[in-house]
Amino acid sequence: MHRSLLRLSTFALAAVFTAAACSQAAPGTSQASPTRAPSAAPSASAAASAATLTSKSADLRTTLNLQLSEHVYLAGFSVAEALLGNTPGFEGGAAALDQNSVEIGKTIAAAYGPEAEKRFLELWRSHIGMFVAYTQASAKKDAAGKAKAVADLDGYRKDFDAFLSGANPNLPKGAVADLLNTHVGHIAGAVDGIAAGDFAKGFDSLKAAGDQTQKIADPLAGAISKQFPDKFPGNGASKAVDLRVSMNNLLGSHVYLAGLPVRMALAGSDPGFKAGAAVLDKNSVELGKNIGSVYGAPAEARFLELWRAHIGMFVAYTQGAAKNDAAAKDKAVKDLDGYRKDFDAFLSGANPNLPKGAVEQLLVMHVNGIAKSVDLLAAKDYKSGYANLKTAEDHSIMLADPITAAIVKQFPDKLGN
Repeated sequence: MHRSLLRLSTFALAAVFTAAACSQAAPGTSQASPTRAPSAAPSASAAASAATLTSKSADLRTTLNLQLSEHVYLAGFSVAEALLGNTPGFEGGAAALDQNSVEIGKTIAAAYGPEAEKRFLELWRSHIGMFVAYTQASAKKDAAGKAKAVADLDGYRKDFDAFLSGANPNLPKGAVADLLNTHVGHIAGAVDGIAAGDFAKGFDSLKAAGDQTQKIADPLAGAISKQFPDKFPGNGASKAVDLRVSMNNLLGSHVYLAGLPVRMALAGSDPGFKAGAAVLDKNSVELGKNIGSVYGAPAEARFLELWRAHIGMFVAYTQGAAKNDAAAKDKAVKDLDGYRKDFDAFLSGANPNLPKGAVEQLLVMHVNGIAKSVDLLAAKDYKSGYANLKTAEDHSIMLADPITAAIVKQFPDKLGN
């Protein structure tokens, strides 16, 4: 489903949550949840924050962040498959990566039209080809081949900068090229680390590249919104939108970072699995800090306890899939069902705008999406497996946006304009 449709669905769900919460008595505070703030009548501040959160400018910023982060992780999976010598896996990852490229092109077209979309895709696909060349050279320890790829990427940075600064007067010449220098460096570091069997270095560099895309997406979205205020009205830089972007980035990255240890486990690489699990836990800690920034340290600790537990359940599911052990998979699914209920109680006990059972239902899609990806990758159906992993990441917005909307409604003074 296209992200613009997903966005409509998620905020429709948020509206349903709010209406349901207003129609029922607030339940008592759960011992497993942070202290719930007292209920209050909707205020002008709450209404203003909600409007800011759902503006087209905010949508553009959120979408570009998700798309550029996704680009990094799908590129990383393609690189890893190539370095594992798995051609079908590389082709499956590359197909999902190209779908992501097409979607970024559509976002560019929404601002600049079909001709710009065509030029964007030409440039964007060319730089992916340059990373493929770098990967091939790294695998062969071909220093000259790597140097040529880096030189080509330097040329691409200048061309892409000229494309964007020529289209938008709010992007000074050279600014995008400088941001892309860091992007190129992180992905090259990921390739070198994985090629050398140093998965910790490789996966840390990949996560750093994924995190750094916000420094590209935010200025680009801001410049486009400033250039076309009629197309992208609203304040896309409020504290509420900051939280929305952060939650979406972290939950979207969680899906792909969960895919790393899954793929390494299925490939039989214990060092790869351990490195993937370590970088995934860094993402979990960052999500916990988001929760803690709103609800405090005890809530952050409880979140991490629950979140890490559900990751362990996916590990158990993966082990069952690798061994074709239906009983182990069934047990993991039952454990995940219990986790959904516990996590729902944690959030609904904290926030009166999240009725009991709402988050549990949203987590069905999350759990099923990752489980299906595990099954497909275990069956070596890489094209479907990576396409499904991409869909699972796309659907993370359906969890992140309603939770963010509920938090913003609960704390309008803290997360106002």
